[in-house]
Amino acid sequence: MDIYEQIVQLRREGRRGAVATITNVRGSIPSFQTAKMLVRDDGSIVGTIGGGCVEAEVWQAAREVMEEEKPRTLTFNLNNNPKYDTGLVCGGTLDIFIEPVLPPALLYVFGAGHVAFNLYKVAMIAGFDVTVIDDRESYANRERFPEAREVIAADFDGATERLHVPESAYVVIVTRGHRDDMRVLRWAINLNTRYLGMIGSRRKTISIYKELETEGVPAEKFVNIHAPVGLEIGAVTPEEIAVAIVAEMIAVRRHALPNIPSKAYDYAALRTSAADSQDAVEENTGND
Repeated sequence: MDIYEQIVQLRREGRRGAVATITNVRGSIPSFQTAKMLVRDDGSIVGTIGGGCVEAEVWQAAREVMEEEKPRTLTFNLNNNPKYDTGLVCGGTLDIFIEPVLPPALLYVFGAGHVAFNLYKVAMIAGFDVTVIDDRESYANRERFPEAREVIAADFDGATERLHVPESAYVVIVTRGHRDDMRVLRWAINLNTRYLGMIGSRRKTISIYKELETEGVPAEKFVNIHAPVGLEIGAVTPEEIAVAIVAEMIAVRRHALPNIPSKAYDYAALRTSAADSQDAVEENTGND
C-alpha cells in the first residue's frame, strides 16, 4: 500500500498517526520536496524523508504531534549542524510540516430513548460518527436514527460481545434503567476508551459503583467515568442534557477539560458527596 492507503487504513482502525511532508527546500538535500513519511501510533513508519538524524528527529516530533493533536513545522539546516553530516554533506535547508492523522470521532450511544435521540442529533452536528444500541427495535431503527453510522437492535450483552470499540471512541450510557446501565458499564469500564459517560444522579452512580465493587471491580476503574454525564450547565430537559454531554465530549476531544467544570468526579468524592443534582431530572424524565 502507498502512504495514502495506509492513512485510510489507520483511520478505519480507529488509530492515530502523523504525516511529515517536506514543504520547502533550499539547496541540496538527501531527498526531495513533497517527500512524505507516515508515523503510526505504534512507532512504525511508511515512506521516508531522507533518513539519518533528520528523520529520527522528525519521528520523535511526529510522536508528540499525534499526542498533542496539533501540527508543527520544523526547519533543518544541514550545513550548519555537524550532527546531520552522515558522509553526504548536502549543505541545504529544508522545512518539514508534521500534521496529525486522527481517527474519526466514533460515539457509541447505549439507549435509544429521548436523551439518546437528542444526543444523536447534537453529536452528529458536532461531527461525531454515531452508533446507537438498544434492545428495542421500536426505538433502535433507521427511521428514528437515519444518519447514524450503525443502529443495533439487540440485547445489550449480546451487542457488546460483537462490538469492536477502539480506544479512541466515546461511549455514553443512557439506557432506560439502572440495571441496563450497569450491564453496559460492567463491559465498557474495561475498554479504556477516550470518553465514558453514564447518565443518572450521583446517588445512582455510587450505588452502581458499589455493586460492581462487590463483583471485584477495582475502585480506581471508576475514576475517569463521567457520571453524572455532561458539563455542569444546569441541564434539565433531554435536549439540554444532550447539549451538556456533547459539550463535555468536545472538551475532551479538544483537551479543554482542565479549564471547564466537568462531572468526571473521582470515586472518593462521589462516595462522600451529599449532593444529588440530577435526581430531579431522573425522576421527572427518566433516561428515556
